[in-house]
Amino acid sequence: MTLVSTSWLNENLNKVKIIDASWHLVKNRNAVEEYNNEHIENAIFFDLEKHSNQQKNLPHNHFLPKKKDWEKTLSKMGISNNDKVVIYDDSDLISSCRCWFQFLYFGHSSELVFILDGGLKKWKIENRKITNEKAKIKSSKYFAKENAHMVKTKLQIEKNIKKKEFKIFDARSKERFDGKVKEPRPGVRSGSIEGSICLPYSECINPKDNSFLDKKIMAKKFKSLGVIDSNTVFSCGSSVTASVLGVAYSLINNKYMPIIYIGSWSEYGKT
Repeated sequence: MTLVSTSWLNENLNKVKIIDASWHLVKNRNAVEEYNNEHIENAIFFDLEKHSNQQKNLPHNHFLPKKKDWEKTLSKMGISNNDKVVIYDDSDLISSCRCWFQFLYFGHSSELVFILDGGLKKWKIENRKITNEKAKIKSSKYFAKENAHMVKTKLQIEKNIKKKEFKIFDARSKERFDGKVKEPRPGVRSGSIEGSICLPYSECINPKDNSFLDKKIMAKKFKSLGVIDSNTVFSCGSSVTASVLGVAYSLINNKYMPIIYIGSWSEYGKT
């Protein structure tokens, strides 16, 4: 059960830790300000930009933080290893999926971390309660354990082009994948990884309320692009929307733990 519904969360607001993981690539939106203005009751803000290992030569790429930094972050947020966590966002990029991935990577049980299907967009469409009051936080002591097998490096991607041991799905738009439009990040060429397959993350999402499409529809999409199994790796521009595909596939294959090329195209396509 990767997703929880808005109705479920509404009935369990005081039984889970709630995280607002909104993140926007566009400059005219500020996730922190939006959170301060309105959020779901008891939600704690998670700053993806701040809690990633930013590479100076790769603007807006989101490498994973160091284990000790992740432990410090979650401890300050008052989250314990046994907490049931629900993550949501109000982002067109469905950034809650990347936060979910980080929880799993650092060892939080997959049975304890969930994504709010539809996020704040669906929550507000249903006229559910929002607030601007910040949640009271009591610090904890979080202990992380890295699952290194959940990420791929550039070297592993390059070796796979010849060995073909796993398939790579790219979550970017078809125009970006085909190199027909300029990449939004400076110093990154247009195009895609040789042998990779394009599945825009937006094709897994209902634009009306940001909820995931029905499992049967998504299963058909994946199947139409070829046989996939646990040897499936997801990529995108900066490893944010790759996580959306990771969530989508986990919904149709509950034995799958997401694997992401963490450098994604902003690393691989760097000129």
